[in-house]
Amino acid sequence: METLLSPFVWRDLVTAVFWLAVAALAIGTARRAALWRTGQAASVAWSGLFAIPKRYFVDLHHVVAREPAVARAHVAVAGGAIACLALVAINDGLRLRLAVLDVALVACAVVMLAGAVMMAVRRRQPAVAARVSRGPWNRLPWTLGAGAAGLAALAVGALWYDQIAPWWAALCVLALGAGAAELALGVGLAGPMKHAVAGLLHLGLHPRPERFGTQEVGPTAQRRASALKPVELGRDLPGATKPADLPWNRLLSFDACVQCGKCEAACPAYAAGQPLNPKKLVQDLVTGMAGGSDARYHGNPYPGKEVGKHAGAPDKAVVPGLIDPETLWSCTTCRACVQACPMLIEHVDLVVDLRRSLTLVGGTVPNKGSEVLSALRETDTQGRYPLSARHHWAADLGLPVAEQGQSVEWLLLAGEAGFDMRGQKTLRALVQSMKAGGITPAVLGAAETDCGDVARRLGDEAEYQRLARQLIATLSARPAANLVTADPHLLHALRNEYPVLDAAWGKRLSSGQARVWHHTELLADLLERKALKPRADAAAQMPSVTLHDPCYLGRYNGQVEAPRRALKAIGIQVVEMERCGLNARCCGGGGGAPTTDIPGKRRIPDIRMDDARATGADVVAVACPQCTAMLEGVVGKRPEVLDVAELVARAVEVKQ
Repeated sequence: METLLSPFVWRDLVTAVFWLAVAALAIGTARRAALWRTGQAASVAWSGLFAIPKRYFVDLHHVVAREPAVARAHVAVAGGAIACLALVAINDGLRLRLAVLDVALVACAVVMLAGAVMMAVRRRQPAVAARVSRGPWNRLPWTLGAGAAGLAALAVGALWYDQIAPWWAALCVLALGAGAAELALGVGLAGPMKHAVAGLLHLGLHPRPERFGTQEVGPTAQRRASALKPVELGRDLPGATKPADLPWNRLLSFDACVQCGKCEAACPAYAAGQPLNPKKLVQDLVTGMAGGSDARYHGNPYPGKEVGKHAGAPDKAVVPGLIDPETLWSCTTCRACVQACPMLIEHVDLVVDLRRSLTLVGGTVPNKGSEVLSALRETDTQGRYPLSARHHWAADLGLPVAEQGQSVEWLLLAGEAGFDMRGQKTLRALVQSMKAGGITPAVLGAAETDCGDVARRLGDEAEYQRLARQLIATLSARPAANLVTADPHLLHALRNEYPVLDAAWGKRLSSGQARVWHHTELLADLLERKALKPRADAAAQMPSVTLHDPCYLGRYNGQVEAPRRALKAIGIQVVEMERCGLNARCCGGGGGAPTTDIPGKRRIPDIRMDDARATGADVVAVACPQCTAMLEGVVGKRPEVLDVAELVARAVEVKQ
């Protein structure tokens, strides 16, 4: 006759598995923490650890919930697992063995099992399978599901049977052990579940804790969690050369990656076949942090690059041993990867840090990038133009020039578009619409110098800081209550990055002494207040329009409604592209990418124009001079490219 086991015997097996798993988890976490500590010191608010529940259930799930099915599956598997762990810790870890807790354990284990099945099914969907990592990640739903099934079976046995067969107990404990090993051993051995511990710590000790605050939109909301942190020149490292040069909590953030590939699917450079994949970039830094080669990576490679050919270590240079330089120079800094990442990882900060080392230490900026940096150093413009020529386009518009010591109500900053004939058309339309709305802006004339955005994105932090401090001084000597620009890159510098660099400038903005407006915000305001009125027949004469959202207006400044409000006010119903708003595809013009010009299979603006063609619209409305230039450079039959200011000017009968 078969010998049966009493509940006390096989429940002791569960207790043993639990405490072994706890020990393995503690050792594994300590092992990963030792790798994180190879990074530089970082100023962190440890109180953020107490905010983890809120950041997990609100901020993280706000991103995950963009795909409702994923959100439900994640809540089921993660929530079920956490509840199961807590119940096992109480009921078996402390050997209480209460029936009511067993009932709760069965329910939570079933929820966890359902979530694991949902995840396994989802990974088989073609669109998802094309971007998620494989290898151990394919195993994960099954091991977690096995653990949940084993736990449920043991709890049911405890409720319904006084004794069970040894083979059944062994089978259940083995299944439970598979799930426990996935979590406990996976952390220390760099398995998929290391993201569970690293992800929670990352939320509490995030390199950008400001991401978790309330972020308003509009000219009165002068700060967004998108500004790069300035380097203290002469004291801080000039960028990051090796993984150990990065702050330790940035290294921690890379371990939080779940390799879902959402950043990969969002990346315009990857779509264009350039040698960049944000997911692979993060995983390369994980490899460099721990040491070894990228041969164990199981996701999609950089386009045109083989996996297994690169290696790194904490104290070895990232470029070119681990990452080829053209990978970094492919990035347009559009933040689409950051916007898509469910773990809130900051890919763009990493790219710029590594670029700073290449530029400031190695002086290796490819193609025309080095020429642009030289031009900025020598002339304060990107194209070696005389500063006096920046406002030639406005010679007949009667705009006053703000003099030093003079206060003005409205100040228009032209940016580099003032030197470009196409950009000048937009600026003229804007000025004429402003005048029709009762505003005559002043300009800086020859005193307006480059804001430094391109220099910073190309890694020349020293030149950026020189240009930024110079323009801040110019603006401070000519205080304006309202500053307006048609360039989202200049807007971002004024509104978000300058306050971090210069406390006095930040105080001016935060106190309301000055407001920074994007021109679409101003036009929308003028139209909605009826200060600017469209013709009665304007709507009937308008073409069908689709809107391209600039990255530096949308993702960097959170503003996607102002262009739509302005267009709606003149009777245009926007035909939206599939990727629009905060999810819009980049035009390819940011981050100095047009100057570094890394080749791919296609051009990014060509892909974006395909998005526009698919809507059937006659016009692509834009709100950035760089977007205008990139999209107008697309050859072949395509919609006309017009700035929102030009469409408004047409509607209000402003003479251009």
